Amino acid sequence: MAKIVVPIVEDCGLDSKIAEHFGRALYYALVELNDKGEVIGFRTISNVGEHFGGPGYAHDYILDLKPDAIIVYGMGPRGLSTFQSYGIAVFKAENDTLKDNIMSYSRGELKELTEGCSKARHH
Repeated sequence: MAKIVVPIVEDCGLDSKIAEHFGRALYYALVELNDKGEVIGFRTISNVGEHFGGPGYAHDYILDLKPDAIIVYGMGPRGLSTFQSYGIAVFKAENDTLKDNIMSYSRGELKELTEGCSKARHH
């Protein structure tokens, strides 16, 4: 089983659009996959980090979910290094929807994100 976190701009289930930047996403999708790569669980979590008036960074809240991987268009260097230090793989999103990115992840088609960015827009 794998737990994947993906920043999204809307709460439309697996049809949700991917947010351009991790820390500025309105929501995060937590998707659970079985060993065959099939979705067996899904829930949406609101971003309560500093960009939305809360204390702390979004990546710190996401750590509490204990994800195995993150899928993003882009993320700042602090978030990327935090996830890497916890052994959580961060992958570059290649599709517009959550469903398509999860399918690409399941097929091993996504590349790891190796560098954080300083811009808030990526797509």
